[in-house]
Amino acid sequence: MLTDIMQYRENMEIIDSDMLDKVLEYRALYDYNKYTEEDVKRALSKETVSLDDFGALLSPAALGFLEDIAKKAKIETRKHFGNSVTLFTPLYIANYCENNCVYCGFNCKNKIHRGKLNAEEIRREMETIAKTGLKEILILTGESRNMSSVEYIGEAVQIAKEYFSTIGVEIYPVNCDEYRYLHERGADYVSVYQETYDKERYAEKHLSGSKRVFPYRFYAQERAIIGGMRGVGFGALLGLDDFRKDAFSAGVHAYLVQKKYPSAEISFSVPRMRPYINNEENNPKDVHERQLLQVMLAYRLLMPFAGITISTRERAGFRDRVIGLAATKISAGVKVGVGGHEGDNKGDEQFEISDPRSVEEVDNAIKRFGLQPVYTDTAYLL
Repeated sequence: MLTDIMQYRENMEIIDSDMLDKVLEYRALYDYNKYTEEDVKRALSKETVSLDDFGALLSPAALGFLEDIAKKAKIETRKHFGNSVTLFTPLYIANYCENNCVYCGFNCKNKIHRGKLNAEEIRREMETIAKTGLKEILILTGESRNMSSVEYIGEAVQIAKEYFSTIGVEIYPVNCDEYRYLHERGADYVSVYQETYDKERYAEKHLSGSKRVFPYRFYAQERAIIGGMRGVGFGALLGLDDFRKDAFSAGVHAYLVQKKYPSAEISFSVPRMRPYINNEENNPKDVHERQLLQVMLAYRLLMPFAGITISTRERAGFRDRVIGLAATKISAGVKVGVGGHEGDNKGDEQFEISDPRSVEEVDNAIKRFGLQPVYTDTAYLL
């Protein structure tokens, strides 16, 4: 029997916040078809974009103004980030998962090769990555507390601290004290994606496992900030449901969190549906490159200070086009299996990538556009 997605489970921390009700209310009221060309022009004329203006910039009416939106977004990007583009790479240290998410290659029901790196293997992977010059790493696991405990992730973070100046984690949501534990071991930021903000669709796509609990996932960023994390990342899996409503909801979520926690560093990712293992049908629901660009530009104008990451889910040509325009961070030398940087994968990949370029190749591409590759944004003073 399927459980109620709003029902917390034992040991899941409940924080005092009404953020979820606010975001879902904004989502319910958002009708992107109501916006006209005049609404888009009005949004573009403003120095500060409101949530309503953001809704206009995400609307179908705005597609005819992409060039104008891009020009304004580029100005805002250069104003707040200069001509710098940060490079990083992800490292999957395990792909065990306890969730039955029907769209994911790590789905616990999928018959894939599961694997987990031990401490020595994690160190070898990080040594190999560090030799490329990268100073930022994102540590990822499948969502399994049993196979990838918080202590195991904390050990990986401690090892990473020896090689990297900025460390992110993209793991299953945890409680405030557990985020604090990971932060004390060296983690700087946390990325959590709600996948879709539509509760009905969420229930259809997350059949079992702790990820089925909608509000616990939703409040992960707030718990991470309370736990001391410097930054938090937001995003929806575009194409899983109505992408405009999901992009709007993720933007509202990030915007309200920034208002509530002004010192937190906010960032966005814009993942689209990709082919994955045991996938019978991949319907991205009309999220093409123009629409993806529109989402990124709208995020930039809503939150000029926010970082925007473009992943290897997208082809090289598109990634090169959006750096400096809206994106401020780009992955390079990516492997999405378990390990794979130092040797063969120890576990299967979560999804297929579109841009397999090395760190050197991405570095050169950034420079060809007159931009500056940045390998670290943090310097620690003793």
